Amino acid sequence: MRTFQKCLLLLLFFTSVAGVAQMTVTGKVTVKNSNDEPLPGVNVVVKGTSIGTTSDFDGEFEIRAKQGDIIVFSYLGFITQEQKITSSTLNIAMEESTSQLDEVVVIGYGTVKKEDATGSVTAIAPKDFNKGAVVAADQLIQGKVAGIQVTNGGGSPGEGAIIRIRSGSSLNAQNDPLYVIDGVPVDSGGITGGRNPLSTINQNDIESINILKDASATAIYGVRASNGVVIITTKRGQSGDVKVAYNASYSVASINDKVDALSTDQFKTYVNANGNAAQVALIGAEDTQWQDLIYQDAFGTDQNVSITGGMDNLTYRVSAGYASYDGILKRDKFERTTLSTALTMNFLDEHLKIDINNNTSIIKSNYSNRGAIGSAIVFDPTQPVFVDNQKYGGYFRWTNANNGNLNSLAPANPLALIEQTNNFGRAFRSIGNVQFDYKMHFLPELKATLNLGYDLLSGRSYGGTDALFNNPNNQGEQIATSYNNTEDKENTVMDAYLNYNKYFESIKTQLDVTAGYNYQDFRYPTTFLTDDGTGNLISRTNEERVNLQSFFGRTNLTLNDKYLVTLSLRRDGSSRFAEKNRWGNFPAAALGWKINNENFLKDSDVVSELKLRLSWGITGQQEVGDRYPSVPLYVSGDQNVAYPFGNEFVSTIRPQPYNPNLVWEETETYNAGLDFGFFNGRFTGAVDAYERTTSDLIVFTNNPQGVGFSNADFYNIGTLENKGLEISGNVYPVQNEDWTWRVGGNITLQESKITKLTLVDDPNYNGIDVGGFAGGTGNTIQNHQVGFAPFSFYVFEQAYGANGQPLEGVYVDRNEDGIVNSDDKYRYKKPSSDVYYGLNTDLKYKNWFMNMSWRGSWGNYNYNNVDSNLGFGNTLLTFDTYLNNGVTNLLDTNFRNAQFLSDYYIQEASYVKLDNASFGYTFNGVFDDNSTLTLTATGQNLLIISDYKGIDPETFGIDNNLYPRPRTFLLGINVNF
Repeated sequence: MRTFQKCLLLLLFFTSVAGVAQMTVTGKVTVKNSNDEPLPGVNVVVKGTSIGTTSDFDGEFEIRAKQGDIIVFSYLGFITQEQKITSSTLNIAMEESTSQLDEVVVIGYGTVKKEDATGSVTAIAPKDFNKGAVVAADQLIQGKVAGIQVTNGGGSPGEGAIIRIRSGSSLNAQNDPLYVIDGVPVDSGGITGGRNPLSTINQNDIESINILKDASATAIYGVRASNGVVIITTKRGQSGDVKVAYNASYSVASINDKVDALSTDQFKTYVNANGNAAQVALIGAEDTQWQDLIYQDAFGTDQNVSITGGMDNLTYRVSAGYASYDGILKRDKFERTTLSTALTMNFLDEHLKIDINNNTSIIKSNYSNRGAIGSAIVFDPTQPVFVDNQKYGGYFRWTNANNGNLNSLAPANPLALIEQTNNFGRAFRSIGNVQFDYKMHFLPELKATLNLGYDLLSGRSYGGTDALFNNPNNQGEQIATSYNNTEDKENTVMDAYLNYNKYFESIKTQLDVTAGYNYQDFRYPTTFLTDDGTGNLISRTNEERVNLQSFFGRTNLTLNDKYLVTLSLRRDGSSRFAEKNRWGNFPAAALGWKINNENFLKDSDVVSELKLRLSWGITGQQEVGDRYPSVPLYVSGDQNVAYPFGNEFVSTIRPQPYNPNLVWEETETYNAGLDFGFFNGRFTGAVDAYERTTSDLIVFTNNPQGVGFSNADFYNIGTLENKGLEISGNVYPVQNEDWTWRVGGNITLQESKITKLTLVDDPNYNGIDVGGFAGGTGNTIQNHQVGFAPFSFYVFEQAYGANGQPLEGVYVDRNEDGIVNSDDKYRYKKPSSDVYYGLNTDLKYKNWFMNMSWRGSWGNYNYNNVDSNLGFGNTLLTFDTYLNNGVTNLLDTNFRNAQFLSDYYIQEASYVKLDNASFGYTFNGVFDDNSTLTLTATGQNLLIISDYKGIDPETFGIDNNLYPRPRTFLLGINVNF
């Protein structure tokens, strides 16, 4: 009996052990609705433990667990899923996240989960980028993000752009954001011979664009972060079999609208009615449409191929691209060749990771002469394009009757400007870095990072005029002219920092601390020719240099997965300033409350995210004017400025203006934000309100008499305030196995005001005049003044007759002193918008997809300099030796003389634009089970709705000689196998 009891107890013991014994669970992770495409790199963790693994190249995994355990599957960009173990086999299909809020965002010197971010940060992934003929990163995000406004300079391929995050924080210093590309803060300017600096990065290589807007997010970059930070991260390799992706697009673009120049009949009628006998006699017999002659249908292509793959300890990605786009202005052309490589290696049982990245581009440009745009508007439409006289290459030119030489005051033949003048550019850029991340063996939570990076630019612009474009010299010879300019920039950076990141289970607290040092050196070598004293020109090299050094630290604290605290401090030093003013401190603090994790919302089926954010911080600005605005320097005069001493001529030197007391501009920002999500991410969004004050504003203003070495210099005497409200959201009205429909939008309300411009309040101070314009030599149309927005228009109030027509030369006596003079000018409207917004939508049905992007602005005004400069009679009838054309606005006003400073030309420029629309289809299994082929048709710049009287309301405030933005249609092909 006793033996039986022992056996029974032993059986019960083994039974109980078996109940808790672990087993090996195997399975495969695939992408939902993708024909079982494997998903490598998925985190597979036993919930509540540290037991975990990742799926391999084929999506397969193996993990030790016991029945009843919960397995958590998580991967960036996919919905996290949990599955209970009921057997030794567990297969799962993961679904891409529908939430617009990315799981992880890149911040300065690290990353953070979006749900744990306390700052105002927006992440844009490739699936959200604008589609179409895109050659620069700024075009990818245009209209996509609240608080950021992108304005392209015109329709030339690779054209530069102005990017403003929460308006500009300065009047005279740099207002562009800081760009950080793969950990390298780059120089904001371009290079001689280049175009948009952001066009040097192939858009097919970009993995994400993260935009840091408030001071809590940007202060870690200190003195360069007052205008926000744009972090561009390029694509990396992925473990698994070799994968090849091929992208190609073919486009055709045509002019969307032309300036309303007088037609040939209108021109003849006006000259006959208003010209004198000599002018009437100049009318020709042709009907030449000059604007039609200088523009063309422009064709383009963009080809890119990438190869990616790897194994456990090594991943790689290599891509090569070629883009070629003609401009709609004849001879205008942009060509770009790019090569991108990314290599990631893991050593020492994954304690040491080495990332190596390089992006290299070569850009060739033919800059067609843009003077032809203005010349095509003003050139006499009754004259022929060509004549029999071969003196000027057969082109019709206005000449002097007495000697047949060119009339130096008359405009040039538009086609001659294009065909007989040459402007070429060549630019090379290489951005690269190597980053070492080492997790300490004795303390894996502590990681040391060393980032070594560089940004090298080299450019050349060259060209000239054909001999037959020029007047003969004294010997009767026509001589070709030429120019050749070169420029180099060298930027090197080193970051060394430690990061400690650990979750303390006992107090449910996540601690993330970073501290480090940054060194960055900018060199600008220039080569110039100088006389050696014997008449021989010798080459000399001069190098300007800017050095930045910084110490920084940041702490992120998450308490009970509910309460967030971020503290940061950066101490920056810049060689731009005198030694006593060289260093500045830039602190920031932020609080966050994840309300949805409180008990009263934790199990809510409605609220999936609700987070309150509050932040404060100070950032700086050091890019102002010359590279040495605070240092006493001398500059040599050229060989034409010399004094005779005996038989020699000695070159002069002169002191440069400088201000040894110049200090940083400092921008203090307060931000309050709310992130929200409902119904498991079906409706997400964010609201941010901010107030930003820039003090020690650097102002370029007149020097007192006898002070300094110039009439004006830079001084810290101003204050500028910016306020705004940003709202963004995404909603999925339909989402099921076949259909997905997303609607997203953002809107920004903003206000800027100058609050100080002088050291001592002066009620008679009239502000600072800015904003030169065509036709008014030395005149300005804008003004900075306390109490008004920067760059407000400063004009006379136009008087009108009983019939509503403007009265020439008659303005309102605003101060009612009986005379109209400069005291009656007033500040009227501004170029910056009160509101700007974007609306975008995606619609998918099985393998079909469609997307569309709109954007617009309200409350912005332009000075229509095309009409003010070409809309009066004397622009046609200035001389008796040649005729000019004008614009049809002349027939509306009947002005005979210019009225440049009339508020009649300040015109509302609010607009709504359909930026692009795409439609396409994806074929699965074209070559093998995992291959895809996608065809896409896209239209760009499809529709503009605006009351503005110019050809395009989107300018920088003064509308003159804009290169028209074309309407473009594109066919895209994407192959993955």
